[in-house]
Amino acid sequence: MARMILNETSYFGAGCRKEVVGEMKRRNMKKAFIVSDKDLVRFGVAKKVTDVLDGAGIPYEIFDDVKANPTIHNVQCGLEAFKKAKVDVIIAIGGGSVMDTAKAIGIITENPEFADVRSLEGTADTKHKSFPVIAFATTSGTAAEVTINYVITDEEAGRKLVCVDPNDIPMIAFNDAEMLMSMPKGLTAATGMDALTHAIEAYITPGATPVSDMMTWNAIKFIADNLEAAVKDGSNAAAREGMAYGSYVAGMAFSNVGLGIVHSMAHPLGARYDIAHGVANALLLPFVMEYNKPAALKKFGDIARAMGVDIKGMTEDEAADAAIGAVRKLSAAIGIPQRLSDLGIREEQLGQLSEDAFIDPCTGGNPRKTSPAEILEIYKKAL
Repeated sequence: MARMILNETSYFGAGCRKEVVGEMKRRNMKKAFIVSDKDLVRFGVAKKVTDVLDGAGIPYEIFDDVKANPTIHNVQCGLEAFKKAKVDVIIAIGGGSVMDTAKAIGIITENPEFADVRSLEGTADTKHKSFPVIAFATTSGTAAEVTINYVITDEEAGRKLVCVDPNDIPMIAFNDAEMLMSMPKGLTAATGMDALTHAIEAYITPGATPVSDMMTWNAIKFIADNLEAAVKDGSNAAAREGMAYGSYVAGMAFSNVGLGIVHSMAHPLGARYDIAHGVANALLLPFVMEYNKPAALKKFGDIARAMGVDIKGMTEDEAADAAIGAVRKLSAAIGIPQRLSDLGIREEQLGQLSEDAFIDPCTGGNPRKTSPAEILEIYKKAL
């Protein structure tokens, strides 16, 4: 059996954010609670949406106290602000951190028995659909606007809570290329490689289906064709549009079929050392691909083709190596750090990271069964 859960409505294209007014009016939504972060407000990215609301006379209140790798405290502060605002809809304007915070607020609002946030970890048995969320992506990476996943950091425990809940998916998603052009090069690179990781992991997971394979292979191609151009010239509208599609389509797939140990290994790096999720995924991806190669040999050849490699005349093993090489080449070309030591990680930290990664919910979706000892060896190779 296969299952696909998607948004009610999704918009793409430069300027599509203007459609939010009609969507709100059709649903009799009169006031919005905007979740964003201080930089997006300061640099006028959130204003691209609030200007539309202002033009239509729709009132709103802004909560912008969201940090990268959002915490339980972030969520609880957001909940308090939300309760005071008395609104009809949550509008998330941001990347994964913002959208994950908005999702947690929306879920807890309708399922208050999970107000501790920690009890949402894994596949919590929420009874009610989230308070309505409209999500505006400002990065092309997490695809949180289309997934049933969100991640909140438990600072006390030093770990990330990976939450998977069909009730949390945003009602409406917007991918407006005009809102993506403000992304700096480093963020474009990191979030783009996050999207590539989503696509590759979802393509080779045992839960993959023919439908998800169509999505993920094309997502890999979208990203391979557009990421370097988007990093080099942030105003390249075609590249931004291609990345928006690649990220979204990868999200459609992995939200429904799962991920693997690239994410399992990236999560504790973010929780314990506040390393950006996209950077951690990008760095680890080729090392984990080497580990997973025996379990997904044929699909690795497909990945090579999607990455633009001519595999004619290659053996399956050679084609698989070419896929890994293409990922490494792209990562290096856009300035991603290539070693964990470049991020300040030391060998004595790897044991705890391996234990954390092994119990991460994403581990079960890896195509090759693993262990803490094998994960430790991958970390060591990446060091």
